[in-house]
Amino acid sequence: MSNMKLISAAVITASFALASQAALAYNAGDVFVRGGVAQTDTGSGNGDVAGDQLSVDDARGFTFGAGYLFTDKVGVELNSSEKFEHDISTATGGDLGSVDRLPVNLLVNYYPMGGLDSRIQPYVGAGLNYTRFSGEPSGVSIEESYGAIGQVGIDLAVTNNIMLNGYASYADVNSDINVGGEVDIEPVTVGGGITYRF
Repeated sequence: MSNMKLISAAVITASFALASQAALAYNAGDVFVRGGVAQTDTGSGNGDVAGDQLSVDDARGFTFGAGYLFTDKVGVELNSSEKFEHDISTATGGDLGSVDRLPVNLLVNYYPMGGLDSRIQPYVGAGLNYTRFSGEPSGVSIEESYGAIGQVGIDLAVTNNIMLNGYASYADVNSDINVGGEVDIEPVTVGGGITYRF
């Protein structure tokens, strides 16, 4: 009888352990929200204005997003941020002031380890970027932009619901300027924060 009790206890313990591990896996129907901070690198050669080369400085800001998994491995994510404020200038040394950039991204993500019992859940995603500019210098207007975006990221489970998140993304942002010229930014954004999964 004691052996049967030991076997039963072992089975129960193993069942709880498997259930706990399974809770770490990404599964169909999971919903998550994210928040954090990101640094965006605009590179160089950011277009031109009135025949002069344009330079758009890097910026940092708070980010947030939400997502849903249709299957264990495929999901959708909608993310954005506070307005990134970029100082802008020209190659000849003209300081044009600053402009606010608000990105909104809709991506389809692929989770190669979705459904697997792992604290580490990497992902890759691709989708559409919409960028709205505002707060331009007096007399300057920059049109909105639509382009492609790609990202890679990773979630590291701390508990069944809370994860540490890190990611890097690349977006194609190109827009016309009313005074003649264009702003051509291909921001590489690196960020980190917290993911909460429901």
